Amino acid sequence: MTDKSKLLLLFDRPQEPSFMPKGNKEVFDVPNNFLPERYKPIGVQIANRFGEQANEKIPLKNITPPDLEGVLDLGRHENFSLFVPKHRKVAGKLIRIFLAAESIDDLLSNAVFCRDRVNPYLFYYAFSVALLHRPDTQNLDLPSFIHVFPDKYVDSQVFARAREEAHIVPEGSRTPIEIPQDFTASDLDEEHRVAYWREDIGLNLHHWHWHLVYPFEGAREIVDKNRRGEIFYYMHQQIIARFNIERLCNGLKRVVKLSNWREPLPEAYFPKLDSLVSSRTWPARPVNQLPRDLNREVDQIRLSLDDLDRWRDRIYDAIHSGMVRGENGQNIPLTEFEGIDVLGNIIESSILSPNRNYYGDFHNMGHILIGYIHDPDHRFLEPFGVMADPAVDLRDPLFFRWHAYIDDMFQEFKATLPRYTVAQLNYPGVTVNSIEVQAKGGRPNILSTFWQQSDLDLSRGLDFQPRGSVFVRFTHLQNQDFTYKITVNNSGNNRMGTCRIFLAPKFDERGNPWLFRNQKDMFIELDRFAVSLKQGANTITRHSTESSLTIPFERTFRNLDVNRPTGGDALSQFNFCGCGWPQHMLLPKGTEAGYLCQLFVMISNYADDRVEQDTSGTCNDGDTFCGIKDKLYPDRRSMGYPFDRMPRDGVDTLQQFLTPNMRVQDVVIQFSNRVVKPRSRD
Repeated sequence: MTDKSKLLLLFDRPQEPSFMPKGNKEVFDVPNNFLPERYKPIGVQIANRFGEQANEKIPLKNITPPDLEGVLDLGRHENFSLFVPKHRKVAGKLIRIFLAAESIDDLLSNAVFCRDRVNPYLFYYAFSVALLHRPDTQNLDLPSFIHVFPDKYVDSQVFARAREEAHIVPEGSRTPIEIPQDFTASDLDEEHRVAYWREDIGLNLHHWHWHLVYPFEGAREIVDKNRRGEIFYYMHQQIIARFNIERLCNGLKRVVKLSNWREPLPEAYFPKLDSLVSSRTWPARPVNQLPRDLNREVDQIRLSLDDLDRWRDRIYDAIHSGMVRGENGQNIPLTEFEGIDVLGNIIESSILSPNRNYYGDFHNMGHILIGYIHDPDHRFLEPFGVMADPAVDLRDPLFFRWHAYIDDMFQEFKATLPRYTVAQLNYPGVTVNSIEVQAKGGRPNILSTFWQQSDLDLSRGLDFQPRGSVFVRFTHLQNQDFTYKITVNNSGNNRMGTCRIFLAPKFDERGNPWLFRNQKDMFIELDRFAVSLKQGANTITRHSTESSLTIPFERTFRNLDVNRPTGGDALSQFNFCGCGWPQHMLLPKGTEAGYLCQLFVMISNYADDRVEQDTSGTCNDGDTFCGIKDKLYPDRRSMGYPFDRMPRDGVDTLQQFLTPNMRVQDVVIQFSNRVVKPRSRD
C-alpha cells in the first residue's frame, strides 16, 4: 500500500501537473491514460524527462477513472466559491468521489486523475474535506490554505518580487519580502481603521478552516455534526462582538446591520488581490453601490431581492410562532435548547435545513448578492468579489454588516426564550471572591497588545518557479501572554465547576454605562474549563495560552515543523486542531491611553454542564468554536451562556445580573504602537 503521506504532495504547486516533481523531487508515475488530453501525445517524453529528475517515483494504481460529469463545468481557470450553488453541488460530488475510494491506493489514483482536470480551488476544498473526514486519512497534516494559494491573502505586488527572488537569489541568501500593513486603503476611509483586524491572515484562515470542518453541502455524514447550526450562530455572533469592540477601540461606532438591501451601500472595498488561478484581479466595490436582482446564467444564479424578502419573512414567522414548517407540511417546534440549532441550519442554510425550498438560502445568497453587486447580469464578464468567498470574505466591511443582520435574527429568537432564573445561574455555596490578571513583567489587571511581524514560506504555492523557500513578512496584532488568578470559596463538599471567562467594554461608544440588555451582546468568550473545588478557599490559575477558544500561531498557519506531534493519538487529531481562533487575536487591540473593559468570571455547576463522553486522545484545542472531532459539543449549556438570553426582570445593569458565583473585575487593555520583529531563522 502507498504511504498515505504521499497524498499531501498533491497540494504542492496546485497548477503544475501531477507528473512534475513535488516535495523532495518526488514524481508520480502517471499512466498515459491519466494524462490530460494536451499531454497524452507526449506522454513518453514527459515520463522520461521528469522521471530522470526524481529522487523517488511513486507508482499509481491504474483504476477506472471517476465520473466527473458536472464537476468539469467549473473551468480550470475560474474562481470557486462555496456560496455559489452550482459550485457547492460539484464540490459535494467531488467529495463523495474521494470518500468512496476503497483504499489509499484508490484514493491517490482518483485524486491524481481529478487534480489535473478540475478547478484547483475546487480540488483543494473537496480533497481537504475528504481527508479530514475519511477514517484512514484523519492523521494527515493538511497544509494551510495560504501555503497552497498565497494569492488569496497576499498583496499582488509581492508575486513579481517573489519570482525575481526565486529565479535570481540563491536559496540561502533570500530575505523575506515585506507586505505593507496598509495596502488596501488609507485612513481617509474610516473603515480602514479596523482593516488590520478584518484583513488579518490568521483570522481569515480560521474562517476558511471552520468551513472545511463544517461544510454545509456534501455527504450527510460529514455535514450532520452535533449542534452544527448552533455553532454557526455562536461563532459568527462572537466575530461580530469582537469586531464591535475593535471598532470602539478605534473611535468607531458599532457596526450597523444591513437590513435594507434596496439602498445604496456606502462601504467600498478595493481588495488589491489577484487570483493566480483565474489570472484576474479581485473586483472592487466603489461607494454607494446599489444591490440589484442577479441574473448570471453562466453561474446558474437567478436571485431577486424579493427572494431575500420572502425568505426573511418566513424565517421571522417561524421565530415568532415558535414553529418551523417541515417539507411535508408538519410543524417542527423551535424548542428552548434545540431550536437555535434548527434555526442555524435554516438561516445558513445547510442540507440539514428541515425545509430548504421554503426557507431558502438566506445567509449564503446574501453573500452572493453583495459579491456580484458590481456585475449582476455578467455583462462585463466579471467574477465575484471577496464577499462571495468564505476564504476571504472577512476582509470586506460588508461581511460584518450582513452578519450583524443575521445575528439580529438569532437574537430575535433568543428573546422569545425564558429568562435565566437566579436558580439557573447560581451555584449555591460557591462564591468568586477576586479576579486578577497579570502579564509577565506587567502591572496587575493591565493587559498589553502590540504589533508583531511573522514570516511565512509561500514556495509550495508558487507554480512554475524554481524550488526553494520564498518568505514573506507580514504584520499582525499580538498580545502579551498573561495569567488569570481567581479565588473561589466553596462552602460545600469537594465538587467540580466550570469556569467561564468573558470580556466586554465597560462603556458604550458615547462613554455611557451600558444597559445590560445591550452589553450582554458585547461579551466575548475568552476561556471555558473545568475546575476542581475543594472545601474552603481555592485559588485557580490559568494561562491565557491554554484558552479553549484558541490555537497556537503555528497551528493556524500549519507550520508543520513547529510543535508538531510525532505520532499516536496526538497526531491523528492535529488537523482538527487546525480549527480554532488564532491565539494572537485573543484580545482586542485596546488603545494607547488604555481601554477600560470588564472581565467576567463565573463558576457554574459542572453537574449541569457536563457531557458524558470519553475525550481522551482527542484534540479539543479551539473547541469553543469548533467542537471536538467525532464527539458531542463539550458543554451542555447553550452556547454563549449566561449571556445568550434577555435578562430576568429587574436586571438593568451587569451588577444587578450577578449572582455570588460570578464576579467582575475592571481591566485595562493598553496598546503599544511598536513592532516586534521575528527571530532570525539562522
